[in-house]
Amino acid sequence: MNDFNRIREKLQEFIKKYYFNELIKGLLLFFAIGLLYFIFTLFVEYFLWLKPIARSFLFWLFIIIEVALFVGYIIFPLIKIFGLKRGLTEVESSKIIGNHFPEVKDKLLNMLQLNVGQQNSELIEASIVQKSKELQPIPFKGAIDFTKNKKYLKFAIIPFLIWLLVFITGNISILTDSFYRVVNYNKVYLPPAPFYFSILNESFSVVEGQSFILQVETIGNTVPENVKINFSNESYYLENSVLGKFQYSFSKIQKPIKFYLEANGVESEIYQIRPIETPVINYLKMVLQYPIYTGKQNKVIQNTGNASVPQGTKITWQIE
Repeated sequence: MNDFNRIREKLQEFIKKYYFNELIKGLLLFFAIGLLYFIFTLFVEYFLWLKPIARSFLFWLFIIIEVALFVGYIIFPLIKIFGLKRGLTEVESSKIIGNHFPEVKDKLLNMLQLNVGQQNSELIEASIVQKSKELQPIPFKGAIDFTKNKKYLKFAIIPFLIWLLVFITGNISILTDSFYRVVNYNKVYLPPAPFYFSILNESFSVVEGQSFILQVETIGNTVPENVKINFSNESYYLENSVLGKFQYSFSKIQKPIKFYLEANGVESEIYQIRPIETPVINYLKMVLQYPIYTGKQNKVIQNTGNASVPQGTKITWQIE
């Protein structure tokens, strides 16, 4: 029965190779499905800006799925390889080998069945020995073809191609920012505003008592229909001059005014209009230096800026 024992050893080698092949396939599928689901998770967070509760669910669902994939595709085949848990039986293995090798067909299965049902029959024992010798040259491990795993390799490449495309297009922040928010799932993150306010005025200074026209432009993917200005605990709508540009006129400004803009739930920072005191002439005099040919003495005229003088007179205005 040495030949029969050798057949059984070859079956055990086949079973180990079978699960080693399963491990290779599992590694490829784990990286393919795991990384694709990882990227999918980041894209969900990137586009939806989930709240902490939903982000926590997304995070732990990702952990559960990744652990399940790791256990199913990697841990289980390793357990079977090291014999920590029973894998394929010899009968199941014989069926796989018989389907692969036409010359084997049911011989291996019949031999195993004869051995199980053997009752010290010399005829049955002789039949087992004969079948064992016939099956001895056949390489059972040849029924396992590692090259068939190439079809899973293309799926494992897909997530790397997605990452490369995002990196080349300069949008790597889609993945990095989303990853940071998913990992810190308990924090509150507000999505960026679809537009922002740009003040077109060069200065917020205005002479006291004069009007000030505020010029505003909204920049972004969305153009609001209306913009409100808030100051002195009141709100007013700005005038829409052209698409995306608005203005508001402050009349006769006497004191500083703090204001902020608001549209579609988006608020600007707080700005301040600063009035400048109106210049007032408190004292004015004209110093006249007549030319020599007139024979006149120099003269000072106060509180007026008008005078009729001879040609060649030098005039100096002194103002406070």
